[in-house]
Amino acid sequence: MGILSWIIFGGLAGWLASIFTGNNKSMGFFANVIVGIVGSAIGGFIGTSVFHFGKVSGFNLSSFLIAVLGSVILLIIINAVKGKKK
Repeated sequence: MGILSWIIFGGLAGWLASIFTGNNKSMGFFANVIVGIVGSAIGGFIGTSVFHFGKVSGFNLSSFLIAVLGSVILLIIINAVKGKKK
């Protein structure tokens, strides 16, 4: 995937994760992209090393779901560190 694909993929994954965790109003486009890209890495690491899903690559539904799950995990950790309640 190219850089533009990563930005779009990360933005969508981060945006959905921010909706699920209640952070949507406090996050902007760039925060969603960063959370989505970092969440993709977290979700990919957990998926491949813990659950042995195999190689996660490309812009497909399974990769997107793993990216959203990783982004949700990241935002839950950030909320716990900040002390924010839902």
